Amino acid sequence: MPGTLYLCATPIGNLGDITQRVLDTLRGADLIAAEDTRNSLHLLNHFDIHTPMTSYHEYNKYDKAETLLAKLKEGMDIALITDAGTPGISDPGEVLVRRCLEEEVPVTSLPGPAACITALTLSGMPTRRFCFEAFLPADKKERRQILEELKRETRTIILYEAPHHLVKTLKELYGALGERRITLCRELTKRFETVLPTTLASALRMYETEEPRGEYVLVLEGKDRGRIAEEQRQQYEEVSIPEHVARYEAQGMEHKEALKRVALDRGIPKREVYDAVHRSK
Repeated sequence: MPGTLYLCATPIGNLGDITQRVLDTLRGADLIAAEDTRNSLHLLNHFDIHTPMTSYHEYNKYDKAETLLAKLKEGMDIALITDAGTPGISDPGEVLVRRCLEEEVPVTSLPGPAACITALTLSGMPTRRFCFEAFLPADKKERRQILEELKRETRTIILYEAPHHLVKTLKELYGALGERRITLCRELTKRFETVLPTTLASALRMYETEEPRGEYVLVLEGKDRGRIAEEQRQQYEEVSIPEHVARYEAQGMEHKEALKRVALDRGIPKREVYDAVHRSK
């Protein structure tokens, strides 16, 4: 029988946030796979845990996943931990989980701290619908594409950022999305935890004189649906309704479907679209 991969959430700051179930699993596992063994050693020493460790990180995640998978198939139980928070969230653990599922090796998750959820609940932003972007990609082309997608995102947006990149990211967000409410969260669960509800413009002004410190979670408001509808209406003001319908029909759309789509685009009744087209003939 294969062993089990345990995804063990570890504290994002305050060591008191670790669960008893995680502690029991770390002590009982045959092996702990850690993102940074030196960093994790402090955690294990604090709780007097002496289970053997091995590294599993961004730069060995594919080859090492196969090594760990082989050990799991041999019957070893492995606990996977990240530097802080939940394995698999903005972390290479997702690769190992996927391989385990492909090979029908049992995986279970031990819930606990996650910086993205902690920040969301503290932000004062809507929590019913949200999207998690983690760190924006370093590749310039991909980064522009993501920012372009976020322009019309109506859900609350959660991002991670390091202090030395914070101002650049805030400038890019402001340039792409315009003024938005944002809550900046830093040093979550730690002694100097800070939660700052503000706006993108105000945050940029603040960091003209203040140096960012600590790891940040940015919780950004999504685009207002009413604003999107108004922009859509403005977009079509220079195009007559018959021309609008004709454009869809030129793309191969059936006449009835084109009428329906134009009514949706303009936020008007379908009958109004039908009447405008009929009068133009």
